[in-house]
Amino acid sequence: MSNDSVMDWKEVLKNRLSASKKVEKMEEEKKEEEMALFTKNYMEWKGGGKRDYSYNNIPRFYYRLPAEDEVLQQKLREESRAVFLQRKSRELLDNEELQNLWFLLDKHQTPPMIGEEAMINYDNFLKVEEKAGAKCMQFFTARVFAKLLHSDPYGRISIMQFFNYVMRKVWLHQTRIGLSLYDVAGQGYLRESDLENYILELIPTLPQLDGLEKSFYSFYVCTAVRKFFFFLDPLRTGKIKIQDILACSFLDDLLELRDEELSKESQESNWFSAPSALRVYGQYLNLDKDHNGMLSKEELSRYGTGTFTNVFLDQVYQECLTYDGEMDYKTYLDFVLALENRKEPAALQYIFKLLDIENKGYLNVFTLNYFFRAIQEQMKLHGQEQVSFQDVKDEIFDMVKPKDPCKITLQDLVNSSQGDTVTSILIDLNGFWTYENREVLVANDNDSSADLDDT
Repeated sequence: MSNDSVMDWKEVLKNRLSASKKVEKMEEEKKEEEMALFTKNYMEWKGGGKRDYSYNNIPRFYYRLPAEDEVLQQKLREESRAVFLQRKSRELLDNEELQNLWFLLDKHQTPPMIGEEAMINYDNFLKVEEKAGAKCMQFFTARVFAKLLHSDPYGRISIMQFFNYVMRKVWLHQTRIGLSLYDVAGQGYLRESDLENYILELIPTLPQLDGLEKSFYSFYVCTAVRKFFFFLDPLRTGKIKIQDILACSFLDDLLELRDEELSKESQESNWFSAPSALRVYGQYLNLDKDHNGMLSKEELSRYGTGTFTNVFLDQVYQECLTYDGEMDYKTYLDFVLALENRKEPAALQYIFKLLDIENKGYLNVFTLNYFFRAIQEQMKLHGQEQVSFQDVKDEIFDMVKPKDPCKITLQDLVNSSQGDTVTSILIDLNGFWTYENREVLVANDNDSSADLDDT
């Protein structure tokens, strides 16, 4: 081989080596440049290595609602909410999908049955999940299975219990979406007018209300809405969270009126039924002797057994909303709800506010004596034997067992589970008489029961 050809090969090798080194150098430079750029941006984001806790670094979390004159923004907000709710509605299982789910569960049941109740184990539970479709996946979790697992020796759950769980979840989401359509502000709560519109549009879907005259609709809606607001809006803010509406049983009671075969007893005990609403409104009309649509203190004094003390009624008209010293139907509904549900904390809060004449947040001996003196006066008028206040006072404190032996707070009344009895003793002669003669009344009830058994 000639010397020239050897030199050519050397040059070629040198050139290739130098070119590869240049490529490697360029790659390293690129990596270094990328790292430098990343480090620079990262440090800027971190605030130069020191965390910036000033308000400048707080991400935006508040977006104001459009003002009334910002028509375009309001329309955009309404449309976007409507689209969102429609999307959520499409994610729910429809009747056909629920029926398909039931067939799949029934097909994959795990023997043996418990009586007539079909069961399913976890393996088959997962098989149903695979076939049920994407909408059902949220229900087929280990947590749901464990929640429904009780004492089955084979580690199975009831198919019916699981299906009822799914149905309840679907119903809750449907109802939430339905209520959200009336949430004009889009803030997760309903104002009084929003709930009125919801119930008004619900009436035609409730067979049990078919007999109501259209002229009575406004009074029915007012009667129904007041129960929600009396119990779910104790601070009287004028709005209720949709979550609270779903969590309480009132909506169940209202939608129970879809049942065409609802028993008479169930209707009478359901505040939202037609007989109940007509009863309450009928009482109001009967009390309104001068037919001016309002109740004076004298007219209200005939409520129930007509044995409320004047001192208590004075407090009602002093503390509650009145118009020229007279009570309207809405205020009357609060009064009725409080007195018919005296065991409930919201009702006790209403009555406690009337009893707390000094606005101190508690009842002391002076307050108890102030109200019980009116009971003693009524007893005297009816020729009944007088009862010592000291004895009654001691009994009240024994029943309530307050934290402070000299003061009774609202929380003490609620915790004692005797709030209904205590308030009855202080405001209503008939309530006090019932308490005083409780042993005789119980004995008479027992005798009546024994007579019935003998026959």
